Amino acid sequence: MAILDRMSRLIRANINDLLDRSEDPEKMLNELLREMDSSIVEARSQVANTIAQEKELEADLQQSQHDAREWERRAELAVGAAKDDLAREALRRKRDAESIATVYAQQLTSQQEMVEKLKSQLTMLQAKRDEAVSKRDVLVARHRATVAQRQITESLSTLPGLDSSSELDRMEKRIRMEESKTAALGELQGDDVEYQFQQLDRDDDIESELAALKSRKAGNDTKSLNPGAPTESGSSS
Repeated sequence: MAILDRMSRLIRANINDLLDRSEDPEKMLNELLREMDSSIVEARSQVANTIAQEKELEADLQQSQHDAREWERRAELAVGAAKDDLAREALRRKRDAESIATVYAQQLTSQQEMVEKLKSQLTMLQAKRDEAVSKRDVLVARHRATVAQRQITESLSTLPGLDSSSELDRMEKRIRMEESKTAALGELQGDDVEYQFQQLDRDDDIESELAALKSRKAGNDTKSLNPGAPTESGSSS
């Protein structure tokens, strides 16, 4: 029976091995579950049909056994009436009924065995299906957890300052620089008066140096205009 072969194959299936060899375990499990569900529906229908046939065979067997007993009773009546020919015919029909009853009994035994086998296979297939559903649920939960973790990781990696240690270093340097600038500004503001006095002193020095430079320049210009004029040392001699 094809349904028994299919059920046996599904029952023997090693789900863990199938998962290891599959590129898409969730898809594979869903396909396996669909096949199992289809086989379970077909098996239930087959069990129902087989049980119906079993009941028909039981009825046929009972009828044949009843016929055999009835022909035996008639044979006894014929013997009592001294009608041996009629008794012989009744006995022949009794044997025919017994032969038919034997065939029905054999068919009924086979049918009962088939019903039990189908029921057993159906029970095991349902258990196998439950196992597949459980593994699929666990697999789906693990897959969803993995996806969620990956999304969190990707989100964190895009946040400034959290994607690498170098970003943290750069942020720390910027903070230190701002602190240094703030401190420097404070020092500059505190020394502003002293700085102004220093500027005044420097300006005085510059003015003095400028005046000396102008004086030297004026003296040089005078010498160039009166080249024959005696020097101070010559006129004194």
